[in-house]
Amino acid sequence: MSAANKTLHDFTLQGLDGKPMALSQFKGKVVLLVNTASECSYTLQYEGLEKLWLANRDKGLVIVGVPSNDFGAQEPGNANEIASFCKLNYGVTFPLTEKLVVKGAAAHPLYQWATARAGNAGRPKWNFHKYLFGRDGQFNDWISSPAKPMGPRLTAAVKEALATN
Repeated sequence: MSAANKTLHDFTLQGLDGKPMALSQFKGKVVLLVNTASECSYTLQYEGLEKLWLANRDKGLVIVGVPSNDFGAQEPGNANEIASFCKLNYGVTFPLTEKLVVKGAAAHPLYQWATARAGNAGRPKWNFHKYLFGRDGQFNDWISSPAKPMGPRLTAAVKEALATN
């Protein structure tokens, strides 16, 4: 299948638990993909992401956290350490993937595909960069790292995506 014909639903990641996470399971849902890190000044966004998830999951939002060590080596932990950190410090219940490369030529194919849709301005430049996908799996928008999960930019984008069938 050509990249032009792909959607988010054509990709499978590994969950933090080591099990395959087929993104096709999220057909009909709005997906917010966020590259995360445990030792970043934006790490506090885990709290806001969990609030956004809890407030909107029954409306069809799925947040997928993608730990990455790409920016400042701020995600040094292994899967167990990341899972424990997220749960104990922020009560994270949304799905988390294995640690992935999200930038450059070595980026996971999902991130290469999403970045091609977002354009150079929308490529991940730091931790907690956000990609938003519609219920059909099509790329919808990107939101920069500083944008707070419960802030007006992201909540408006999520609300709009949830309102679209």
